[in-house]
Amino acid sequence: MAESRKARSPRARELEKSILRHQRLYYTGEPEISDAEFDELWDELKALEPENRVFVSINSESTDGFPKEYHLIPMGSQEKAADPEAFAEWASKRDFTEFLVQYKLDGASLELQYEGGRFLRAVTRGDGRVGDDITANAAKMSGVIGALSGDSGPDGAAPFSGGVRGEVIMTRETLKTRFPDKANCRNAANGLMKRKDGQGCEFLRVICYDAAPGTPGNPFSGESPWTDEEDKLSWLDRSGFDTVPMRICHGVDEVVNYRARVMDERPQLPYDIDGLVVKGRAIDPEDLARSRPEKQIAFKFSLEEAVTTLRSVEWSESGVTYTPIATVDPVQLAGTTVQRANLANPNMISSMNLMIGSRVVVTKRGEIIPKIEALVENPADARAIEAPATCSACGANLLDEGTRLYCPNPECPKIIHHRLEKWIDTMDVRDFGVNLIERLFASGRVRSIPDLYTLTADELSSLERMGETSAAKVLRSLKGRDSVSLARFVAGFDIEGIGETMVEKLVDAGYDTLERLFAASEEDIASVYQFGSIMAATLRAGLDRLRAEMEALVASGAVTIEKPVSGGLFSGISFCFTGELVSLKRGQAEDLVKSLGGSAKSSVVKGLTYLVNNDIESASSKNQKAKSLGIPIIGEDTFLAMTRGEIPPRSSPGSDPAPGTPAAKGSESQMELWS
Repeated sequence: MAESRKARSPRARELEKSILRHQRLYYTGEPEISDAEFDELWDELKALEPENRVFVSINSESTDGFPKEYHLIPMGSQEKAADPEAFAEWASKRDFTEFLVQYKLDGASLELQYEGGRFLRAVTRGDGRVGDDITANAAKMSGVIGALSGDSGPDGAAPFSGGVRGEVIMTRETLKTRFPDKANCRNAANGLMKRKDGQGCEFLRVICYDAAPGTPGNPFSGESPWTDEEDKLSWLDRSGFDTVPMRICHGVDEVVNYRARVMDERPQLPYDIDGLVVKGRAIDPEDLARSRPEKQIAFKFSLEEAVTTLRSVEWSESGVTYTPIATVDPVQLAGTTVQRANLANPNMISSMNLMIGSRVVVTKRGEIIPKIEALVENPADARAIEAPATCSACGANLLDEGTRLYCPNPECPKIIHHRLEKWIDTMDVRDFGVNLIERLFASGRVRSIPDLYTLTADELSSLERMGETSAAKVLRSLKGRDSVSLARFVAGFDIEGIGETMVEKLVDAGYDTLERLFAASEEDIASVYQFGSIMAATLRAGLDRLRAEMEALVASGAVTIEKPVSGGLFSGISFCFTGELVSLKRGQAEDLVKSLGGSAKSSVVKGLTYLVNNDIESASSKNQKAKSLGIPIIGEDTFLAMTRGEIPPRSSPGSDPAPGTPAAKGSESQMELWS
């Protein structure tokens, strides 16, 4: 494996050690953490080091006292997906026209070996090639066929010689009535199947799901006597082996919806499952021989998702946009009780056919507000979700564009009020709170952005719970941001979909003054990278509508638009700031970058020079994306050293920093920037 040990982060080394330890504990029947907790460690390491050795090696067991035997079928481990997005990404790389889907049993892998139709031995997973021979114990388990019928070969004539792969499980009823002291079915089954005296193995069951021909002298020939995977599963069933239900799905959505229904039915199953196994119809012996087959995947369940019932929908009003929020029956997700879930927009409701009373999958995968991920079913008494028809502020008919339900009236008080809030937020005026904006707007004193800059200390101090000191602080904070970039100025006027990043693209394209923006045609704007005709029309209409207000604000002298910096220390360099900064606010850091000729981005995108985050080892989405794109992550101290010229910034990683600079003396994580 091509992996630079010198450049590895301490967190990656810690994760690798922890994963290997928990794998050993799992395969010796003494797990200390849940599957979901193990998956979190696995996913974090995969984000940090996708090529780490744990992803290409097969885990081994260590059980003393049992003879060792070779497998007839390579017993690798499966790729996994923990959510529909990950499954869809995997499926997009396959040319499957349909998917064969089975339960993923939560037990211990076992290979049953047959020769001439007679049961020869049972071998545990071991290291994937060699495992423990527990034949005597397996013979006591239900589901192990001692002798196959004479015509039970795959071709209907020759008796079968080869391996049958299955899972050793304990039913929930058996655990409850006979082994109530055990933590769960899997642990109990693992412990019993490895007992030297074989006691208790009669309470275990083997459920089979795969097979391949071969003999001890000629294991896994690579040829398949079955026409396809469905034919193989039918043969297992006809031969008398216990199997799990198999469903054929057409398309990703059908698999996702089936998974949602299985999640709902899961508590009623007689045994534990922790997901689904999904594969294509065609048998691929070469893929089966891999340590981690690529053409099948474990589509797992998670502690961050649950099935519940949608009881009502509230329409949250943010400015002129109406966003549906679902109220659901309380469920536990990742240790928290969830009763509300985001529905995003009307399109989501219609595309998923959601109704009041729907059984749904709710998930919380790092989001602040959980969301509804899939529909399980609509009961007979389910009823349609009704959306508001008119604006609560001005009475205008709402416009439903699918992705957004909103009031289209440009003079709606909600638009004006939201614009004031957006301006204060964009300018990072910390002491001018939402409550103060609401009071000034309701009184009619402030109805435009220029109105904010005509306020006096006497007016503010006369407001209830304000006072002279607070009034002076508010005005000082407001007027302290009197010089801003063109991108921030335009973004502050709250034109739909037009943020600083988009305006910066216009600036880079030469529309770097307010006058040039006003003069740009819709076609001019549409030709700029990432704009297009729809966004260009929105911006052009917004500029026309707000031109008088923008010009009045500039003419008053209250706010000055900074002239573009040509050259400068950060010329051609871009930064994105995330997390909490210590010595300055994020807005101040972005202004500092721009004053030095650089650009500040709001998200991690291809071409970004640096991501600034004081928690360099964080597993945040921005950190993970930066690492996947090869973007250096630096701390605040390094950023500030760059602004002072102590560390030479550059547009791409290359040569080492100058000797004696803070980066050259810094921590191992910081040194990764230059390695």
